[in-house]
Amino acid sequence: MDEFAIIREYFARQPVEREDVVIGIGDDAAVTMPRSGEDLVCTTDMLVQGVHFPEATDPYAVGYKALAVNLSDLAAMGAQPAWLTLSLSLPDVDLEWIEAFSAGFHELAKAYHCQLIGGDLVKGPMAVCVQAMGYVDSGQAVCRSGACVGDDIYVSGYLGDACLGLKALKGEVSLTDDERKYAVHRLHYPSPRVDLGQSIRGIAHAAIDLSDGLYKDLGHITLASNVAAHVDLELLPISETYVKHRPEIGWGPALCGGDDYELCVITPAGIEDQVEAIGRRLKVPMKKIGTIGSGEGVKATHHGTEFMPDQTGYDHFG
Repeated sequence: MDEFAIIREYFARQPVEREDVVIGIGDDAAVTMPRSGEDLVCTTDMLVQGVHFPEATDPYAVGYKALAVNLSDLAAMGAQPAWLTLSLSLPDVDLEWIEAFSAGFHELAKAYHCQLIGGDLVKGPMAVCVQAMGYVDSGQAVCRSGACVGDDIYVSGYLGDACLGLKALKGEVSLTDDERKYAVHRLHYPSPRVDLGQSIRGIAHAAIDLSDGLYKDLGHITLASNVAAHVDLELLPISETYVKHRPEIGWGPALCGGDDYELCVITPAGIEDQVEAIGRRLKVPMKKIGTIGSGEGVKATHHGTEFMPDQTGYDHFG
């Protein structure tokens, strides 16, 4: 089965057909119709087998996560997803793997009304590269550079569970069957906070998605905004599973573990009720974890004592 037949069978037929796509899969390039009065937001992420996902990972989960991590970037900017491209490097033609991968990819694309409009398929080491594009009202994209002294810091959901799942897969921590199932699911099936990103647009001074860990990603905000961040570890939102194992694993996975794909949101002080109300409406917990101050970098404290992590976050070339 050649690459064109694979594309027709598993990727050209899809559950979403948007009216703003003039020409989709099947030509040299796609043609779309940008909206008047809105800016186009673009992001891309690559997942490499053995680096970003273990070799034995369910291909359905690989397809799902490859799209989820890109939608998470759009969410951090407050954008509404629209179009996707997908490039696959595969060592061989495994139709069972491709079918499962495409099913996971299309499930999430359908959930957020995204249309796949192009890409590439080549022979090589297994890697997945997705580009996601979306819309935001002109000039309203939420950036990393808007944090101000006196602002509050919030995070969505729970932190550290994905890292806990990876540790379980590596045999570095012992979990019950239910705990392992929960943590590994959090690793393979992150929830892109697209609705949350659009809801905090207009009130957030800055935002970022947590891919490399809170400590490192919040550091990107402090650098871009020329401020410092003060975080209280006791305020970090962690799950019951994490609470149970915290004496063994410490604060590292929640602060620096990565792969959470939650949002870190910086807002003006004094609007905690408004932020929490957005979380309740979307059924996404929003927890205030600290404040923005003058200076530089991220300072995490535990009962008033500064906490220095052994590793500050995921290092792509480490």
